[in-house]
Amino acid sequence: MKKFKYAFTMIELVFVIVVLGILAAVAIPKLAVTRNDATLAKGKADIATIRSAIVTERQSQLIKGVNTWIPKLSNGTGALFTGSDANRTLLMYGIAAGEWAKTNDTTYTFTTGGVTTTFTYSNATGTFTCTAGSYDCDKLTK
Repeated sequence: MKKFKYAFTMIELVFVIVVLGILAAVAIPKLAVTRNDATLAKGKADIATIRSAIVTERQSQLIKGVNTWIPKLSNGTGALFTGSDANRTLLMYGIAAGEWAKTNDTTYTFTTGGVTTTFTYSNATGTFTCTAGSYDCDKLTK
């Protein structure tokens, strides 16, 4: 009866290490791109939510006989986009600061992949827009 020893030769081990190295070299850059794409998708969803909330808040105020847009999107404390006060609420729980940052009552920034896009809110027209034509603005709003 023969006993078999299971072992790998040095060439087989080197071959496996080379193959794993090639796979890692291809996969790691793809993971970085995937993270940036996910952040852009999150930003796109946030913008759609903010814009929808602005219109919804306006409609609820029109029912009450108030003919103005919400004065500001954040009250300055805690999460962003919660509204101006207890009577003018935008998003119930807001959006946590992270990619989003508040510059002042009408200006917000969204940063992803080292690129910052500035959004401006106009309480005269109820618009929440960025500079059209800039790379990330186009990606975030279309």
